[in-house]
Amino acid sequence: MTEAPDVPRLAFDDLEGAVDALRARGLRLTTPRRLVLAALFAADRPASAESIATGAELDPTSVYRNLEALERHGLVRHVHLGHGPGLYALVGRGDREFLSCERCGAVEALVPAELEPVRERIRQLFGYEARFTHFAIIGLCPECAGQQQPRGRRAPAARTRADRH
Repeated sequence: MTEAPDVPRLAFDDLEGAVDALRARGLRLTTPRRLVLAALFAADRPASAESIATGAELDPTSVYRNLEALERHGLVRHVHLGHGPGLYALVGRGDREFLSCERCGAVEALVPAELEPVRERIRQLFGYEARFTHFAIIGLCPECAGQQQPRGRRAPAARTRADRH
């Protein structure tokens, strides 16, 4: 099982802010690293290393190496949104927790406070301090839950309520 590093998250709002945060941590800004960051800023949802490599025309090994370095320094976090590869998201605007539809692939990013009632209930029943930053809560989105048709995958939708906060 992969383990998310426990490092302080860096605050930044845009690519230049991320570059400044990266330099403040003593990391060099290489061209591949800048391209990886730019791809993450352009993505409307967490992205796979493979999609970043393809879009930025980079070697996948270089993309993985840069994502790992960015995660070790608190700029990026990897998440699992159900089956499939680990995905990567920027954390500069704060941690996000995710809901993921197992039928259509829709992803909804939430600020952690929105799931506090769920965490509180888990604390009451089991004594655990739950976090949903590494693994998403998987289920059916409202649209799929209301459908009575056989399971089939539609194109994934990207919904991020967190960006409204």
